[in-house]
Amino acid sequence: MEKQKLLIDGERLKATIETFANFGGTKNNGVTRLSLSEEDRLAREYFQTCCEALKMSVVVDDMGNMYATLPGIEDKPPIAIGSHLDSVKKGGRFDGVLGVIAGLEIVRTLVENEIKPRIPITLVNFTNEEGARFEPSMMASGVLSGKFDKETMMQKKDKDGIIFADALREIGFTGEESNRLKEAAAFLELHIEQGPVLEHESLNIGVVDCVVGMVCYEITINGESDHAGTTPMTMRKDALFAANNFIAEARRQLDTVDEELVFTMGRMNVSPNIHTVIPNQVVFTLEARHKNPNIIKKVEDIVEALTRNCENEGCQIEAEKLWDRSTVMFNESLVDQLEQSAKELGYSHKKMASGAGHDAQFIASYIPTAMLFVPSINGKSHSEDEFTPYEDCEKGINVILDVVLELQNL
Repeated sequence: MEKQKLLIDGERLKATIETFANFGGTKNNGVTRLSLSEEDRLAREYFQTCCEALKMSVVVDDMGNMYATLPGIEDKPPIAIGSHLDSVKKGGRFDGVLGVIAGLEIVRTLVENEIKPRIPITLVNFTNEEGARFEPSMMASGVLSGKFDKETMMQKKDKDGIIFADALREIGFTGEESNRLKEAAAFLELHIEQGPVLEHESLNIGVVDCVVGMVCYEITINGESDHAGTTPMTMRKDALFAANNFIAEARRQLDTVDEELVFTMGRMNVSPNIHTVIPNQVVFTLEARHKNPNIIKKVEDIVEALTRNCENEGCQIEAEKLWDRSTVMFNESLVDQLEQSAKELGYSHKKMASGAGHDAQFIASYIPTAMLFVPSINGKSHSEDEFTPYEDCEKGINVILDVVLELQNL
């Protein structure tokens, strides 16, 4: 007879989600909990209180990352579970915090069932994942993984000129570099999908096998400004017309590359932006994401070719690659274990890529890592309308709990 799976308490989970949502709760049922704000401090202190009630030791590192550890029978690198407590302005009540709550509910379930882990379990709250107050996003996990320079990050300022290091001291969450997460048996992060796919396909779980690579260009088109009423159409060098040609042709060509390719022209500045003057310059971004580096290379080839071949209206077109990132593949064994646990628990699921960035992608550079998604209703995230059914949150945590028990050989 198959052993009964251990499950979390769904009602307690719902109450915990609602309690955390009170720290920075907005009138429209969302959350504003910017990193190192008073709301963030309150959420951190509540998280610490919950962990200490479970007899966990809580420490903080030099970036303000929090680590709560449930000791194991054996003194080995822990299984780490976590995400972030900060939010964007007028964000939702699930983004980030759900991954921290997942670890909390897993430990609560073990403790109440008197299950002593063989190896330690560490819950992690990463500082400033969103980058909504201090840029860049994923700041602290970026420092841990060597992607960002600590001293540079410490001097980042918010819109009011407040320095990150000062804000960290102000909320009382400065710690020692020696407390950093340096090694672990695994890192597992539960997150809402932030997209519409799981709901559209009526699935409970997304087993994330990678965070997709991406490339971002800035396209600059230079023409000439003249009077909009006196210059014949045949004698114009209209930068906006040229931009329109470029965008339309880029979309036509990129649409044929691969069905999983996503691309966006998300920022555009038109000069002089006066209705009686022909635009003399247009600057806009073109960003594309895909997990296959060969597809990203095709995007780059198309963009570069369009600067030469697009109907330019007599204007000059330049494309500058602002930045790119490679696809981050998650640990294959952990991904397989998550998928197997979802199957055994009877939850509908699929493997999928993450189009958004997460702390897990940086941690994956030095710790075996995997992620799990649960549905976002109407694909909403970074919005007060963000919602994930509590039952789906519960299922996601149950999958991670099952994998934690497997890793513990319990």
